[in-house]
Amino acid sequence: MNENRIFPIIRILSTAGVILAVYLLWQQIAHPDFQPCNISSLINCKAVISGPLARTFGIPTPLYGLIGYFVIFVSSIYRKKILLLSMASFGLIFCLWIAYRELFQLHVICPICITCQLIMITIFVLAIKVNKKRLLKSTIQ
Repeated sequence: MNENRIFPIIRILSTAGVILAVYLLWQQIAHPDFQPCNISSLINCKAVISGPLARTFGIPTPLYGLIGYFVIFVSSIYRKKILLLSMASFGLIFCLWIAYRELFQLHVICPICITCQLIMITIFVLAIKVNKKRLLKSTIQ
C-alpha cells in the first residue's frame, strides 16, 4: 500500500476518532448522567465520563484524544510523517494506559474507548508504513 492510499485512510480514521472524542467530551461536560453505552456493570462508559478516568492530570481525558486525533488529521493532510508517527506513538501509549486502567483497575469495558483504541492502533501501524523508509534508513546507519 503506497502513501497516496494511506494518508486518506488516516484522515478517515482520525475523523472518526475526533467524532468519538467530541462525543465523550460532550457526554462528560453536558450530560454526565446520560450514558447510552451502559449495558451492564462490566460494559459501560461511566468510568470515562464520570469515574476515576474522567480526568488525566486535571484535564478531561477525552480532550487528549480530541487534540491527538486532530493533530494526526492535520499531519496527514500536510504529510508530516514524523509528526504523524510521533502523535500516533503517543496516542497508542495513552490508549494502552487507558485500556489497562479500564480492564485491570476498574474492571469495565467502554465500547467507545475500545473503538478509539482500535482506531489508534490502526493509525499507528499506518504511520509506521508511511515512515518505513526513514525507519529502515536510521537503523542501517
